[in-house]
Amino acid sequence: MHLSLAQISVALRLQTALLVGFDWGGRGACVVSALWPERVRGLVTAGGYNIQNIAGSVEPAAPEREHRMWYQYYFHTERGRAGLTKNRDALCKLLWQLWSPSWKFDDATYQRTAASFHNPDFVDVVIQSYRHRFGYAPGDPDLEGVEKRLAALPPITVPTIALHGMDDGVAARPNTEGQARFFTGGIEHRTLSGVGHNAPQEAPAAVVEAVLTLKAGAVKRG
Repeated sequence: MHLSLAQISVALRLQTALLVGFDWGGRGACVVSALWPERVRGLVTAGGYNIQNIAGSVEPAAPEREHRMWYQYYFHTERGRAGLTKNRDALCKLLWQLWSPSWKFDDATYQRTAASFHNPDFVDVVIQSYRHRFGYAPGDPDLEGVEKRLAALPPITVPTIALHGMDDGVAARPNTEGQARFFTGGIEHRTLSGVGHNAPQEAPAAVVEAVLTLKAGAVKRG
């Protein structure tokens, strides 16, 4: 069953919200901000514009960038599916370590998230996501209308703060000039020294500060 944004908003009794996200959550926050800006007060996104460019995914990146995405290519294969199924705890922990090399998280911190890796649909969701974003698996036909809108790479028209971890082991260093055209509602880029991929857990104070800045209206619409 799919719930629309309007249905979720009604259930939570929210008319508008300030959205915060990184990685997959950052993609979801960017999608909502781009397609339903009237429901979004502001956006904090780790890494900038995270809407998938499936049509452009066939274009190879620089080798230094490509090697960081080895796990995505691994998941394109049935060997990768089997590896994730069998070694999900160890594999995901390795990815955390590679993505955030400066973050010395303990086992208890990891296990709070790792419990979700044993959800019944975890492997299927992960494999579908990585194959779909490269055009190797079809999307949900019920969401084809949304997919078509996203294929145009729509701009984000709400005030935004983009957080960039300078030790991010998977994402490239930010090209802030190249991303400017995607943020027509005003954007402020903030770099986080000593922070990797997981800004909300590695630098929670910086994330909260960004939220408060947007709440105060300090990032103006373009």
